[in-house]
Amino acid sequence: MADKTYRVIQWATGTVGSAALKYFIENPVIELVGVYVTNPEKVGKDAGDLVGLPKTGVLATDDVDAILAMDADCVLFSPSMMTPPIDMVCRLLATGKNVVSPAGPFLPNKWIPAEAARVEAACAEGNSSFHGCGIHPGFSGDILPITLLRLMNRVDCVEVSEIIDKVRNPMIYTEIMGFGTNPEELLANPRRSPETYKFFYSSMQLIADSLGVEIEKVTVKFEVSKALKDIKHLYGEVKEGTVGGQHYEWTAWYGGAPIIVYHFYWQLGEDLDPLWEQGEARYRVRIHGDPPLECNLLGGLDKDGRHPFLGLPWTGLVGCTVVPQVCDAAPGVVTHIDLGVVQPKGLVRR
Repeated sequence: MADKTYRVIQWATGTVGSAALKYFIENPVIELVGVYVTNPEKVGKDAGDLVGLPKTGVLATDDVDAILAMDADCVLFSPSMMTPPIDMVCRLLATGKNVVSPAGPFLPNKWIPAEAARVEAACAEGNSSFHGCGIHPGFSGDILPITLLRLMNRVDCVEVSEIIDKVRNPMIYTEIMGFGTNPEELLANPRRSPETYKFFYSSMQLIADSLGVEIEKVTVKFEVSKALKDIKHLYGEVKEGTVGGQHYEWTAWYGGAPIIVYHFYWQLGEDLDPLWEQGEARYRVRIHGDPPLECNLLGGLDKDGRHPFLGLPWTGLVGCTVVPQVCDAAPGVVTHIDLGVVQPKGLVRR
């Protein structure tokens, strides 16, 4: 098994896909055989050129049929849209290619039974495996807190927070998410649907299963903070008095009390009212109980002495590092529990 290699296709080369592509080119247990792109300017370019590495001989294509016809063990499927086209996931699986998707769908999940059934059927047709994973939903919201449970005597509540300063860590969808709009209007019509928690439910359910409890209901809370002054960011400017921060909270209940809480604190700097969180971008797990526990996940120090937010490249890498295990797994939907303790291969390169 030590000499086994895996033939991999990288689907899309945005921020997540580029991190994955670089990993696949450099990892000795991976043979990159294909790259799918949507940008016409990238078509025909060498995969190495797309991520600043030496040429590989693998040229990017926008030909879906060519990708489907390729002989590959796995596709790292990372389209740019928030909800991936389930049709394409199933087409890839049906050709016999295993699929690891940082874009979902995240299974098992009781809220999307039709999608789950289609994926299972495609896996059966192609004798292939499917694994949906990411940083959140995914690693920070399930495997990390579940691992930390080993350090607890009693658990009252598991609390996971995503904290991002979008001035320090600019993102192209800042305006799309409603920053700079009227606070009352955004509260009445949030850009992130109150139903969004359902896409994260597989992570919540994984924690609940690990604790041996049943989720009774999930409640949703949304609040905004106002900019105390005009705030400039990479993609524009937020005026004083408009939305400068957003907090989404999803709470799973058991026995009449919160058992799992997901927080999302998105803030443009610190000149906000209220200012919910201070400090650098991170994922934080707090486990309330005996003994109380807190774990903060941050990127390593940057050249400026600060910690960058690595949520997007981590989303790609957590999929890359599980490719061999998914390829070697039994056909069907593969969960974190099915995979056991993942031991990434090819990371030491001397």
